[in-house]
Amino acid sequence: MTAATSRAPAVITGLGAITPLGPDVAALQEGLLSGRSGVTLLEEPEFADLAARLAARVDMTDRLPRVEARTLDRVQQVALVAAREAWADAGEPEVEPERLAVVIGSGIGGALTILSQNDVLREKGPRRVSPHLVPMLMPNGPAATVGLEIGARGGVHCPVSACASGAEALAVALELLRSGRADVVVTGGAEACVHPLPLAGFAQMRALSMRHDEPEAASRPYDKGRDGFVLGEGAGVLVLETEEHAKARGATVHGRLAGAGLASDAHHVTAPDPSGAGAARSITLALRDAGVSAEDVGHVNAHATSTPLGDLAEARALHLALGSHRPPVTATKSNTGHLLGAAGAVEAIAAVLALKSGVVPAIRNLDDLDDEADVDAVRTVAREHAHDVALSTSFGFGGHDVSLVMTR
Repeated sequence: MTAATSRAPAVITGLGAITPLGPDVAALQEGLLSGRSGVTLLEEPEFADLAARLAARVDMTDRLPRVEARTLDRVQQVALVAAREAWADAGEPEVEPERLAVVIGSGIGGALTILSQNDVLREKGPRRVSPHLVPMLMPNGPAATVGLEIGARGGVHCPVSACASGAEALAVALELLRSGRADVVVTGGAEACVHPLPLAGFAQMRALSMRHDEPEAASRPYDKGRDGFVLGEGAGVLVLETEEHAKARGATVHGRLAGAGLASDAHHVTAPDPSGAGAARSITLALRDAGVSAEDVGHVNAHATSTPLGDLAEARALHLALGSHRPPVTATKSNTGHLLGAAGAVEAIAAVLALKSGVVPAIRNLDDLDDEADVDAVRTVAREHAHDVALSTSFGFGGHDVSLVMTR
């Protein structure tokens, strides 16, 4: 049993992702640095009558054997693909099953299964409903699928915190390692709910971009012309270990998850607190947890969804938490769309990649910075910026505020 040191960082030994920019972490990094967009117009007949018809989807072609895929909801499929990459990247660590845990969040879970099987029930009757329905629809399905894959017996957990789910999963994983309950935790987030019903619901809230004539220009964080987010899908998974365990097996370390901060707005079920107070509190808590100061932050991977209210609330939060310090800010949803429960994990991976490479991706489509967004936004081209500390922020409906601090 490896003893964990109180408030010690977790080392990151494995990275895995499947996103609208491609099937793995290399494609994610290349897409962010080159400024590619994964957003497209939904042209299938079932989307024809929607007010908002944009999405950022992943290509699952040949990613899983057909027999395996048919018993998994799409959200479980993307989680499994990302987890397999992360586990392989970590060198498939040998660890006692009782010391191996999984924490993978999802904001919605198996929505596609619920909707499609409801159609089967209505059109063909109850005897045609899939026997795999329940394990495919349950929100903990992605975590359970990955836990079964690697034989984790140290606990399988699924935070459900809307768009902060993936980030909260990393925070829970960090505590599992610090408490001594696990030596290795496979953690992250997954989401796959590109379907007419969620799109119609988000559109009714006026949360989605309707820039149908320019899909790749639709997600534009902090830009004066932003009109909402673009629904995305995908997964991000990281392998975290105690430093002692990683050293003992000679693991390659990508970076460290040094701290996490969780807070809540108690303001409105969907709208952020315009003052940014709750989000700022999560940032301050994360910095304190990591043992670093605001001035140490080298760059911020902002939640920045491209909504008129949300982006400004976060800009105010950064000012409240960081004071006069203005580190470079990027917002990678401009490339990937908003991956909901997967967003925080994918963006944590992006922050680690920026730390390793010393290059912060530019915010795509930021042509005219909102006058009220007082941030040092990385615009036009990626910025070379050697630094040791990165901050990643995630906020979700319900007022969930989660901030993570990664270090080199």
